[in-house]
Amino acid sequence: MEEPPGDVNSNLLIRKSTGDPKLDTAVWQWLQWDRNPKTKAQIESLLHDGRTKELRERLCCRMSFGTAGLRSAMGAGFSHINDLTVIQTTQGMYLYLERCFPDAMQRGVVVGYDTRGQATSNCSSKRLAKLTAAVLLSKGIPVYLFSKYVPTPFVPYAVRKLRTIAGVMITASHNRKEDNGYKVYWENGAQITSPHDKEILKCVDESSEPWDDSWRENLAESSPLVKDPLENITNSYMQDLSSICFNRELNMKTPLKFVHTSFHGVGHDFVQSAFTVFGFRPPIPVPEQKDPDPNFSTVKCPNPEEGECVLELSLRLAEAEGARMVLATDPDADRLAVAELQDTGRWKVFTGNELAALLGWWLFFCWKKNCPKGSDVEDVYMLATTVSSVILRAVAAKEGFHFEETLPGFKWIGNRVKTLLDNGKTVLFAFEESIGFMCGTQVLDKDGVSAAAVVAEMAAYLDTNGTSLMQQLIKIYERYGYHIAKTSYFLCYDPATIKRIFERLRNYGSPKKYPEFCGPYGVLHVRDVTTGYDSSQLNKKCVLPVSKNSQMITFTFQNGCVATLRTSGTEPKIKYYAEMCGSPGQCDKSFLEEELRRVIDVLVENFLEPSKNGLTWRSA
Repeated sequence: MEEPPGDVNSNLLIRKSTGDPKLDTAVWQWLQWDRNPKTKAQIESLLHDGRTKELRERLCCRMSFGTAGLRSAMGAGFSHINDLTVIQTTQGMYLYLERCFPDAMQRGVVVGYDTRGQATSNCSSKRLAKLTAAVLLSKGIPVYLFSKYVPTPFVPYAVRKLRTIAGVMITASHNRKEDNGYKVYWENGAQITSPHDKEILKCVDESSEPWDDSWRENLAESSPLVKDPLENITNSYMQDLSSICFNRELNMKTPLKFVHTSFHGVGHDFVQSAFTVFGFRPPIPVPEQKDPDPNFSTVKCPNPEEGECVLELSLRLAEAEGARMVLATDPDADRLAVAELQDTGRWKVFTGNELAALLGWWLFFCWKKNCPKGSDVEDVYMLATTVSSVILRAVAAKEGFHFEETLPGFKWIGNRVKTLLDNGKTVLFAFEESIGFMCGTQVLDKDGVSAAAVVAEMAAYLDTNGTSLMQQLIKIYERYGYHIAKTSYFLCYDPATIKRIFERLRNYGSPKKYPEFCGPYGVLHVRDVTTGYDSSQLNKKCVLPVSKNSQMITFTFQNGCVATLRTSGTEPKIKYYAEMCGSPGQCDKSFLEEELRRVIDVLVENFLEPSKNGLTWRSA
């Protein structure tokens, strides 16, 4: 192979063949294409030290779009988030957008970013956003680049409000501090699904060498094609937020106090403003976590879903301030955790499924009170991902509205909601169990800012009736049936082990046979959306779309328990989700809880075999 031009040191290193022609080519490409001295030096060092295995992991595979876009560790390599891979992805996106939109040069693209990466880092979200903008600007595409970090929901909101052809958000949400990500939204304001994700990656392969102008980061500041949408979009978002505020006068009078933590991320200013829109006094911020900190220095992991152990500062501040409610937005403010002080003096941290039951009840209650005359409940919809609780299905069955399930990930919810809206339907609420909530349809994605304000209003209303969130949740279960759900995960960093676990379940005892029993529990139905199989259907085919790029198998047991095993789209996890559903009026909650615990125990031991497979159970 002809040696490409380059600096002397790089060419000397390249001559040190790894013995793998494919890897040698990838090393050559990286050292010639990467203009970031830090990430270039990382590859040079690995090559010099003969660390072939790590070189192969970094350079011989490319990231693919998962449930929340591209996510990976920041650092050198085609499998990581860095200047070069962001440039390549944006070049591929530009080529695909150019084919899809003849008016691309008139409509433009929205670009936003969170606060990940040190301000001086070559992998900070702000820098990656500027490089994203530079690629598009160099080809004459107008860019609406936020001048400041924003919540992730602001990008899909801006795409629809500004009628652009797409949007990009640089974020890794609640992932560890070492990670970053690249989320793409289509012109409809929803995250991209197939075929757009696959076509973008095809275009990346067609034009993987960076164009010279793609590295001109200063274009983001000097090009006449750049506009800053921050003030316009913030004002518009807050104005539209008022459409899901139902009792501002009551909110203004409530004696309730709220504590809010933004988890070292972007949420503080925006949640403060949302509370003002709803008529509340601003929530009390957690001072140590109010301002952005890419090191997430006060928490072991920046994920409020982990519960009380990572909400410690919030809970102690609430106790000191006499506040009964704690609201926590994750670092990019698209998800919301809620804790409530109980009469026992203990805190109740609600699961995503429990909050969804409350929010679904509340938004339907408000719709019934405020809907225009002649509105038909038959046109009302709520949605959830298929690994989330089906409590809203029970509510819908009793109240007359529609409930639908989608594949995991808000990209599926967002696109389905847009279709329903285009057909004249009313969508009140959608959720995923991992504390992601869509209240109303101003944003076709999960939104922690709006959810925080809606939860506060619900709490204020209930307080006027002497009722807490927990007490209302019990009333919901008593009316619609107890839905006891449990979700957790195991860490697994070896893709081969993950594949072996799921292939064993597809060939359980004999080829192409799924398990008929799990310990003492008989399996009634099996659905495998990875392969498209569903034993409950006459044609044995899934109703949900096939998702070959991820692992997900759902077991319905003869005792009524439904359990799903799936891999995370953003982290090295095997997750399990299980739920037992009671009938309305049945109050034997303890039986459902005990039966669920037993099923999970045998499910984990028989199907995941954690000891044998070296899996590590979640540790907060």
